[in-house]
Amino acid sequence: MAEFPSKVSTRTSSPAQGGGPAVSALRPDLGFVRSSLGALMLLQLVLGLLVWALIADTPYHLYPAYGWVMFVAVFLWLVTIVFFILYLFQLHMKLYVVPWPLVLMIFNVGATVLYITAFITCSASVELTSLKGTGQYNQRAAASFFSCLVMIAYGVSAFFSFQAWRGVGSNAATSQMAGGYA
Repeated sequence: MAEFPSKVSTRTSSPAQGGGPAVSALRPDLGFVRSSLGALMLLQLVLGLLVWALIADTPYHLYPAYGWVMFVAVFLWLVTIVFFILYLFQLHMKLYVVPWPLVLMIFNVGATVLYITAFITCSASVELTSLKGTGQYNQRAAASFFSCLVMIAYGVSAFFSFQAWRGVGSNAATSQMAGGYA
């Protein structure tokens, strides 16, 4: 029978205090903010906020057209915040079952289409609902301008997310390692 060593060193450890690995996994990925996807999402958030803030400061509830513009602007702004947080904290990597490039492409295409309708609605309603030169006219005209810009931003995001979904310019290994954004 083999002899058991007389001197065996054992070491016990306790989990680190302060939350452990779950807290450290929620660090923001600043590389995402510097990426084209992150920059476009920030642009969409800022421009979308301007659209709905400008409309909300007028009596939009009197005109159904502006109710639609408010719905589109606020809804897409909130969903974009959710996607931004998912990508900023790399939570999309933990939910690997979901095809995130496809989900993001569908969202961006849908957002582009909705903002096209909101832009047309908002632009067509400025002249009909406000007197030229008044504060409401200027706010609604500015909301139309910013809705056009955010529509373009979502369109560019749709193009980039389509390329990411198709895998243009990378292979599966590099896209997985890069976190799914360029």
